[in-house]
Amino acid sequence: MPRRNQRRGGRREAKKPRELPRDGAAFYGTQAVEGPGWAQGEMYLFRHMGSHAATKFYVCPACNNNIPPGVAHIVAWPRDTGRGADDRRHWHRHCWDRR
Repeated sequence: MPRRNQRRGGRREAKKPRELPRDGAAFYGTQAVEGPGWAQGEMYLFRHMGSHAATKFYVCPACNNNIPPGVAHIVAWPRDTGRGADDRRHWHRHCWDRR
């Protein structure tokens, strides 16, 4: 007799999909740290963007230089204020470390 993955005699309730926070905080690898000096101690969420995912030119807010496609970098945004994902900024890793 073939094995069944469902119980006999009843229906399973459909699981509701979990809503993820719109600010991107649920993505794997997202960390909360103190933001840049000009943010006056505000907490920022950030995550590493691998070189394979960097497909466009970005401008680093710290040094105003381009981050070309294919270069790994940091994506950061304010945790509590602002517009969440709309406030994301792409930073060079060394610029983010010096923030």
